[in-house]
Amino acid sequence: MKRIIVYSLLIVCSLLFIAPLFWAVTTALKSQTELYLFPPKWIPSVWKFSNFADAWTIQPFNLFLKNTVIVTLMSTLGQLISCTLVAYGFARFQFKGRDLLFLVVLATMMIPWEVTMIPQYMEFNYLGWINTLKPLIVPSWFGSAYFIFLLRQFILTLPRELDEAATIDGANKFAILVRIIVPLMGPSLILVGVFQMMSCWNDYLGPLIFLNDQSKYTLTLGLSQFKGMFGVDMQSIMAITCLISIPPLAVFFFAQRYIVGGIASTGIKG
Repeated sequence: MKRIIVYSLLIVCSLLFIAPLFWAVTTALKSQTELYLFPPKWIPSVWKFSNFADAWTIQPFNLFLKNTVIVTLMSTLGQLISCTLVAYGFARFQFKGRDLLFLVVLATMMIPWEVTMIPQYMEFNYLGWINTLKPLIVPSWFGSAYFIFLLRQFILTLPRELDEAATIDGANKFAILVRIIVPLMGPSLILVGVFQMMSCWNDYLGPLIFLNDQSKYTLTLGLSQFKGMFGVDMQSIMAITCLISIPPLAVFFFAQRYIVGGIASTGIKG
């Protein structure tokens, strides 16, 4: 009986989470006449799959997709490389002020991005990077405090005997990182990659601030073009929202076991 009650509650909660997604899909498939009916009509009389193609071609979403893929891939690659190097340094190297410096890195997590937004804009404007994709990519190559902490905690769980054995075989520090540490960091690196990918894919405020020309827009900015001064193209918004939600959902679906494993394997050591 207890199990039936638990499963019933889980089903009810899952329906609450599924309902908005279901509403978005059905709204994207509705005709214009059924869009604003009251009471609302959940299931459209005619399923208009052409709404997806029409919404995609109204704006140059192929170009927006290209820009988004470039930003997402380059930012994710930058985070993986920079955070791995910094985490390895904090976990395996002994130097004066290491713990204090690591504390400073962690302290940066308490600074909201909105606080640094204006200084960053001034800096990128001075460099001539406004209205380019560089402000959305380059900062990722300097690491993230959260990802550095996550990877450092995982590296601390690896026995130092592995490093010592490799050193005896003639491997230097970089070779130890590339040949021993990184292959063992698979779940944690996948976790960082998925988190960064979703963050870049769904980012709206960053592109809104740094991009002016439509040819540089990302998918989120392209989606906002359907909201005008005198009306909102709800069908197109829902159609594009459903389409651009597919890649993050697919990535999370295939990587969920690595995400759970990556979080569990970081531990609290150190």
